Amino acid sequence: MAEKKKTFEENLADLETIVTDLEAGNVPLEEAMEKFKAGVTLSKSLEKTLSDAEQTVTKIMSKDGNETTMNDDDSKDNE
Repeated sequence: MAEKKKTFEENLADLETIVTDLEAGNVPLEEAMEKFKAGVTLSKSLEKTLSDAEQTVTKIMSKDGNETTMNDDDSKDNE
């Protein structure tokens, strides 16, 4: 059976557990290094997921069905 892909929230919880374990300082050095590597990998994955979500949210569909990317300048009132 194929392993189910973890959700963003599950990966975030795993990262929080790793950070808590490392902050406690009760982890042997070798294990701490492995946890640190796993934490960095999770952090990069979470950052990419957030970036992708942000790009999706900022897209707007025009009336003719074309996607348009909303810029920060588009959302501000012109003075």
